[in-house]
Amino acid sequence: MVPFSVLDLSTIIQGGTVADALNRSRDLARHAERLGYRRFWLAEHHNMPGIASAATAVVIGHVAAGTSTIRVGSGGIMLPNHAPLVIAEQFGTLESLFPGRIDLGLGRAPGTDQPTARALRRGALDSADTFPQDVQELQAYFHPVVPGQVVQAVPGGGLAIPIWLLGSSLFSAQLAAALGLPFAFASHFAPDHLDQALAIYRHDFRPSPTLKKPYAMAAIGVIAAETDTAAQRLMTSLQQNFLKLRRGTPGPLPPPVDSMDGLWTPFEKANVEHTFSEAVVGSPETVQRGLAAFLQRTKVDELMITAAIYDHAARVQSFELVAGIRDAL
Repeated sequence: MVPFSVLDLSTIIQGGTVADALNRSRDLARHAERLGYRRFWLAEHHNMPGIASAATAVVIGHVAAGTSTIRVGSGGIMLPNHAPLVIAEQFGTLESLFPGRIDLGLGRAPGTDQPTARALRRGALDSADTFPQDVQELQAYFHPVVPGQVVQAVPGGGLAIPIWLLGSSLFSAQLAAALGLPFAFASHFAPDHLDQALAIYRHDFRPSPTLKKPYAMAAIGVIAAETDTAAQRLMTSLQQNFLKLRRGTPGPLPPPVDSMDGLWTPFEKANVEHTFSEAVVGSPETVQRGLAAFLQRTKVDELMITAAIYDHAARVQSFELVAGIRDAL
């Protein structure tokens, strides 16, 4: 059985607070643990009024403290925003507090707009250009400390924290293959290069001390409800939210609507529907067919599910339905 995992953005809903969003994330993680999901990842975004997980390592600690067995990690940390040593110390601390449960997924994008990226980096050059070197520096901080080592990650040195490379294009697939690391593709918002990235990663993979053969995961949006109509209605919250993002007015997740007609232009509709073209939305029967087809096509080793749903009870129910579908596949 292909393991299923959860990607959560700690979404702030209209009328809700950051504290509400963070506590809903922890509650969802508890349900995910009960339902047999393998891992629960949180993503780094900045200057986004609808996302509460900017301080990603802090939120991971919040979620890990509220659970007991599920792996908790980043999907991902945007490494160009940080010095590798700082991330080594943060995740070394998390691994020390929650041994054997922490994942470190790394992305190359800033996770924000350019003015905010400049504010994060305080005038530094675009460190995305040094991403491969920064990944290797970060890896080195987790190696056992050797005599005479001038700079150590404390905590961090000697801790076996799994590092993943995340991507929405081909670059990280190539780098993950070259470094022998597990790879996760963000097809939940960037579907275009999924199949090509997986093919490149598998073809070019070089075994490493941490991974002997390729291990690929894909993230997709999945919303399940009792009927297709009910699930499609839940999906309108994400469609509205992404439409606002595209218009340059991001905000909290709005409640669902009965129809998107009149809320978007034909061009905007086509753009949003293309962005979420890998999403699987519908009744349990519809979702089972969609997930089976996706797994058959991609042959991924693990599937990561994300679901931005306004009502928390409906979101929990969606993950419960998907867990049942997983067990039947």
